[in-house]
Amino acid sequence: MIDRRQFLTSTALGLGGLTLPTVLRAQEEVEEPAFDLSPKLVSLDNPLPPGEIHVVPDVYSLYWTLPDAQAIRYFVGVGRDALYESGEFNVGAKKEWPSWTPTQDMIERDPDSYAQYADGMPGGPENPLGARALYLFQPGVGDTFLRIHGTNKPSTIRTDVSNGCARLTNEQVIDLYPRVPVGAQVFLYEKNLIARS
Repeated sequence: MIDRRQFLTSTALGLGGLTLPTVLRAQEEVEEPAFDLSPKLVSLDNPLPPGEIHVVPDVYSLYWTLPDAQAIRYFVGVGRDALYESGEFNVGAKKEWPSWTPTQDMIERDPDSYAQYADGMPGGPENPLGARALYLFQPGVGDTFLRIHGTNKPSTIRTDVSNGCARLTNEQVIDLYPRVPVGAQVFLYEKNLIARS
């Protein structure tokens, strides 16, 4: 197994040949318990094209890539194991204080929690999508109903908690949101590629 302080150079993900690049090494060191959720500028071992989002669920990290082999790392909460979806996406839409409607699958899984919102919930501080949302699309599919969004529950960051989306604190998604244009590529890597210590 690979230590969480190292990334694999070329681990096949079953995503049409997409591999997890050698991205970061020492940046994955996390000091407990005084954990800081603030975005951090990190250096990449190998450059990636700037202007992409890479979500690595095993270390609860989202990377917004920059020029000169750098990235901004944000910590995220990710989908519960059976609900997390890996793949390649693009940002098809962006919304500030978005409204939210649970999917039919969510309502069927947990009607007590979600049926009351079948007609939607307006945007605002209590909305599950938080202050900002990036909507993930795929060619030939359109909206996948996956989001990168905010939350007012910072205790859910660095956990497997959502119905498939990646969540940041509201403060962090407000920081990320203006950096990401519509059309930006998003890579959600498979789980369990990196051993958690």
